[in-house]
Amino acid sequence: MDSVQRLVMKSKKCKSKNYENSTHKNRVFEVLQSSRNKNDSFCDIKLQTDDGTIVIGHKSILASATPYFKTMFFSVGESNKDLVKITKLDSTILKLLIDYIYSGEIMIAQENVQFVLVAADLLQLYYVEQVCVEFLQKQLDPSNCLGIKEFANLHNFKKLLSNCEAFIKKQFLEIVKYDEFLSLSSEEVIKLISCNDINVPFEEKVYECVIKWVKHELNQRKHLLPNLMEHVRLPLVSKEYLLENVVDEPLLKNDPKCKDYVFKSLHFNLIKSVNSFSIPKTVWSKPRQVQKIFLISSGSKSEKKYITNWYDPATNQLQIVPEITYCNQSSILCVVKDEFVFLVCGETRCAGMTDISLQEVFSLDTQKWKIVSNKYSKSERRKFSVGVLNNLIYTVGGVNGSTYLKSIECYDPSLDKWSPVVEMAIKRCNVGVGVLNGIMYVVSGVSKLGIHKCVEAYSPSDGVWTSIANMHLCRENPGVLALYGLLYVIGGNFSNSIEIYNPITKSWSMKTVSISDPIYGAVIVNKPLHLIIN
Repeated sequence: MDSVQRLVMKSKKCKSKNYENSTHKNRVFEVLQSSRNKNDSFCDIKLQTDDGTIVIGHKSILASATPYFKTMFFSVGESNKDLVKITKLDSTILKLLIDYIYSGEIMIAQENVQFVLVAADLLQLYYVEQVCVEFLQKQLDPSNCLGIKEFANLHNFKKLLSNCEAFIKKQFLEIVKYDEFLSLSSEEVIKLISCNDINVPFEEKVYECVIKWVKHELNQRKHLLPNLMEHVRLPLVSKEYLLENVVDEPLLKNDPKCKDYVFKSLHFNLIKSVNSFSIPKTVWSKPRQVQKIFLISSGSKSEKKYITNWYDPATNQLQIVPEITYCNQSSILCVVKDEFVFLVCGETRCAGMTDISLQEVFSLDTQKWKIVSNKYSKSERRKFSVGVLNNLIYTVGGVNGSTYLKSIECYDPSLDKWSPVVEMAIKRCNVGVGVLNGIMYVVSGVSKLGIHKCVEAYSPSDGVWTSIANMHLCRENPGVLALYGLLYVIGGNFSNSIEIYNPITKSWSMKTVSISDPIYGAVIVNKPLHLIIN
């Protein structure tokens, strides 16, 4: 050590420090990639595809990137070769993947994703395989999911297959509208409709898709109908639907086995007892596990008691669950973005009048209530109702003193702001409000003329209110919600019935449920039960 070095060390005690050149790795790989493009002498391996295309590289780099090449280059047969044939891989895809090994970047597109995924699986490039699966999952829609599922099953991509199956079960009603469904084999249709957890509100929908599939290629498929009908849960189809749509279906009438299914299903509907006769084991009487359920608030004004029920549209049954902790007669539940349950409250300020505020919100993910706003709306009203349209919360109608209102106010949770909306035609309070296909429906309610059964529809795109067909019954404070393209009006004072509006036929139909108290409101929640009642 010379004298200068000794002086430096004596002048100051130096601590060791590690330095990292963040650009070094990228620069090295850029040089290596450049050497491939120039066919540099440092490149020591040539990969040849079936079409004769040569892709060059460095054995050490390729072997360090994937077990596939490590095994290949260190095996006895291939270790000394400078040319290796890669079969059953497109040359463009192979070049793309080798470029990825050097750059860490890859362009995935709809046109190449399936080819890249198969090749990445073969070459054991697990990151590329993962991003391809994620890409395909984001592309899933009702028109292509059956094809993607077939692809995943063919190549044994288990995660993609599992996600496709879950998507198909959830979107069953949309999927059966597309040609991919009509192209399925009978075995695939049977596997699909035999699932206990396909998301269908009524078994009628399963029956309709089976008939549609058979009629698509009638001569080739009509002999398969008995096997398919074994997996349609006809005992769960309503008696009215059986009589109007099933009994006289020629395909069923002309097949003895199918006729037997229909007869026993009618018998089941009439006596409402599975044990009274023998139902074929393949014709299930157990309802499917519908994902969507209704949260219904009901109770008694005199006892000031409010009860929560879950309504299952598949079984037409109610299940009582624990009472809502914070609720009064002026409180209304509404769901925004299918994630948050808002509690819209009315608070008495003075002279018996009620101001509107959004006090709390319950997150279905965190399972916690929190204060969201202390701001009040611009108008005083009581006996108002609430609807959610395009993630905005609308307060509808009500009374101000002795004056019935037709005014509407809109609350934007993202801005914490209230604003007025075009008025509806009829002044009333205690209405039901629901949204279907981007249209807000205001049903029934009370005015000086009494209880109504009229219905108005509001289109936010043009700000216009339109009168539609009246309901069968006059109702006060019903629960209103939409599911599977239909509008449900549930209960109301003095009623335990449900009316269902079909916007295609522009008509109402009715059902009854067994509930002792009048129903005040309802929301729909696409979550397991424990998320909302814990």
